[in-house]
Amino acid sequence: MAIFRRRPKPRRLRDLSELDELLDDPRPVLLDFYQVGCAPCQVMDGIMNELAAEFGDGAHIVKVDVGRVPGAIEAFRIRSTPTLVLLARPRAEDGKRARRRGASRPNAAKDRRRKTQRWRASGLVKKDQLERLLLANGARRPDAQS
Repeated sequence: MAIFRRRPKPRRLRDLSELDELLDDPRPVLLDFYQVGCAPCQVMDGIMNELAAEFGDGAHIVKVDVGRVPGAIEAFRIRSTPTLVLLARPRAEDGKRARRRGASRPNAAKDRRRKTQRWRASGLVKKDQLERLLLANGARRPDAQS
């Protein structure tokens, strides 16, 4: 019995190439682009730590220091910090129009496997909004998986 259990922390990216392995996984990826010394970024740091502890392996919570990760600003067009980006697979579309569009696009099944940007926000975001967003895009809490 462990009295002091380690809480999962957000993963910190050192290079954008580390993001490739996360994008192959079916779980959503929530990216937090921050700067050291930014007051709103420090508030979001606490929220991201709580989300990482709550979701554990059910979602990828990732922090990206824009001052230390080369190319992050250009790759994700970051204009201010904190900026939050959710990458997830698109939902399978239902209905006649979607089937017609899918029939005309030969790579429709391939597009559903690739992760795309599903949501983006700059500034402070409430924790409950981020929870709903993660759950709506396929994240699972550890207690819900058993």
